[in-house]
Amino acid sequence: METRKFGNTSVDPSLLGFGCMRFPTLSDGSIDEVMAEKMLDTAIEKGVTYIDTAYPYHQGKSEPFVGKVLKKYPREKLLYTTKLPVWEVKSEEDVHRLFKLQLERLQTDYVDFYLLHALDQEKWDDILKYNMIPILMDYKKQGKIRNLGFSFHDEYPVFETIIRAHAWDFCQIQLNYMDVNHQAGLKGYRLAEELNIPIVIMEPIKGGSLANLPEEFSKFLKAYDPERTLSSWALRWVAQLPNVKVILSGMSTMEHVMDNLNTFNQYTPLNETEMGLIKQVGDSLRSRMKNGCTGCEYCMPCPHGVNIPRNFRIWNDYGVYGNKDVTQRRFFKDMDWAERADQCVACGNCEPLCPQAITIIQDLIRVTQEMEALK
Repeated sequence: METRKFGNTSVDPSLLGFGCMRFPTLSDGSIDEVMAEKMLDTAIEKGVTYIDTAYPYHQGKSEPFVGKVLKKYPREKLLYTTKLPVWEVKSEEDVHRLFKLQLERLQTDYVDFYLLHALDQEKWDDILKYNMIPILMDYKKQGKIRNLGFSFHDEYPVFETIIRAHAWDFCQIQLNYMDVNHQAGLKGYRLAEELNIPIVIMEPIKGGSLANLPEEFSKFLKAYDPERTLSSWALRWVAQLPNVKVILSGMSTMEHVMDNLNTFNQYTPLNETEMGLIKQVGDSLRSRMKNGCTGCEYCMPCPHGVNIPRNFRIWNDYGVYGNKDVTQRRFFKDMDWAERADQCVACGNCEPLCPQAITIIQDLIRVTQEMEALK
């Protein structure tokens, strides 16, 4: 298994990290513990040491399940990773309560990597309000937290504020060859590298989208190397960044496990030709986007409640990947009806604020029409 030195520590985690938020499930939605345990066992036997879970995963059942499975192995052989649910903290005491509960769930006296979960500007404000960092630093001094970091879901300026505010041991960002300008993006990666802060990557396959490319694009990669999966191409693109120390994969099947193990147990860096092919595919996919929305949110808030960037993100992803089922779910089920494009009243408040000069009102009409056509 490919490993990388983690900053100034003596830790060399496996480059592949097992993300425990997408375990296989039974018909009632609970974790299929028999299959999930086999998947974890297989990954660990083949060299995976970095196991990543979090308080809310699988309706709070991931941490207890992971703790039970990992208890079979020598504690010093594995790197336990979990995250503080910042949104649950309403007092300093909540930080203590939640952290102690997580240790109990994981059946351990300490965690190797602990993150402030899914940070954005609002959560960062709460972190400062409730003194979360000093409290967690005290746990670090006690040896109950070995490395303290954060995971991030907001735009680059917020990322820069957070990463410069503390001497973090690491941070976790979303990055793949399609999301180079999304959230922290490559700009955030380079800032972390400049600050000597190791990076853990989530969504390297963009929620599976890069493993299921339209045939007209996947054929370029398959023609070059028929034996490599599309997932492997995406993972190797992330792995070519030297400050990436762990790449998380949320594996749902044994097939996912074996494919990822094959990528990292026989890891070869991308060569110049392969980098060119991925750039070609990425550029071609981006050309299918419906409009140029960057998600900057300058158009927000909409006085009538429409989530303009979210509508355009779903619409653009549909244009790029053409996944009807995923698009229907994201638009009609995952998004509140009041945020949908069909609630636009064409007040015109948004358009003068858009730095991309997008015809927002007209594009929201197009979103509505195309989403209705999917029903």
